[in-house]
Amino acid sequence: MNILQLCNKMPYPPKDGGSIATLNLSKGFVELSHKVTVLAMNTSKHYFNIENIPFELKSKINFFDVFVDTKINTFSAVSNLLFCKTPYNAQRFISKDFRKKLISLLLNNSYDIIQLEGLYLSHYIETIRKHTNAKIVYRAHNIEHEIWDRTTAQQKGFLKKIYLKILSKRIKKFEINIINKYDAIVPITERDASFFNNYGNTKACHVSTAGVNINELKPDFSNIELPSLFYIGALDWVPNQEGLLWFLDNVWLNISRNNKKFKFYVAGRNAPLWLVNNLKKDDIIYLGEIDDAYEFMNSKAIMIVPLLSGSGMRIKIIEGMALGKTIISTSIGAEGINITKNKNIIIADSASDFIDGIEKVLNDEAFADKMGKNALDFVKSNYNNLTITSKLVNFYKSLF
Repeated sequence: MNILQLCNKMPYPPKDGGSIATLNLSKGFVELSHKVTVLAMNTSKHYFNIENIPFELKSKINFFDVFVDTKINTFSAVSNLLFCKTPYNAQRFISKDFRKKLISLLLNNSYDIIQLEGLYLSHYIETIRKHTNAKIVYRAHNIEHEIWDRTTAQQKGFLKKIYLKILSKRIKKFEINIINKYDAIVPITERDASFFNNYGNTKACHVSTAGVNINELKPDFSNIELPSLFYIGALDWVPNQEGLLWFLDNVWLNISRNNKKFKFYVAGRNAPLWLVNNLKKDDIIYLGEIDDAYEFMNSKAIMIVPLLSGSGMRIKIIEGMALGKTIISTSIGAEGINITKNKNIIIADSASDFIDGIEKVLNDEAFADKMGKNALDFVKSNYNNLTITSKLVNFYKSLF
């Protein structure tokens, strides 16, 4: 098959959940001998020079990019609130240049599948219909409005809370309105599939979780810093910011008070200055964006995922499991993953749960080792990218 993936940000480098999920699927398609083209918006927030994509990857996947200015502008946000029905988050991804490049690709190529990587690519469904008979597939990385519902619930500022509540309602309406405008839908979790089906989806639906390339993730237990705690995630994403701050204020203060030699490592790109300042403590090592995420994860002991909002699936948890890490996460953080509590992950939904979980791992080495081994076995059995992609390809073939 000839597959075109449309993305609202560059999938390379794969340093956040969305880009990892997108690129892993691209690689899976290629490995199964399908032709893949990626057309991505190259935004200032996630800008990457397409010429710097490794030749090994560019020789297998056709990459095209269009610069799209998606910067948040206060005047534009207020104007959108007062005079526009389209949610501001969606409006920012409407681009004449992107549409023009898309039309050019459609006119000069014959695609079988056009895969929309996320909600905000749905703007272009009408354009696609006009220029091709290819099947349009909406790959729902999450339930977008749910992220904003949960973010609103965590917000304390009165005016911002009102704005986010309005935004969340608009996004939900936008999300529901696109149902059945595609030819097929591919949610990442069963839970997300239920949302679309409950709101009237009648098109073909196939749940295709985000897999990992097992051969690229090699556990290394030879040089782990003990004891150590680590967090890794995109620090420009609001749910990650709020979860990390909550952990610092409610968990780490208590843990570090009783464990003076215990270090907490934080890695992630695009952290705002106010967050960096919050991380300036003697027992916290803030590393910012790191070159090799897997090397970093292999070198530390306990992984924490203190997510209080968000939606979809955290692929960083799957990667951590594939590296044999002992992971402590909130229920929201582990959402969409068929985990078994206290077998392959520790679930902690309160500060006391996190503290108890961390102390349990610190004081029971056999328990920690068993958790890591169970996590590794779980990922090998359930999240092999090639197996997942193969099932998706079979679903795509059934559409014709």
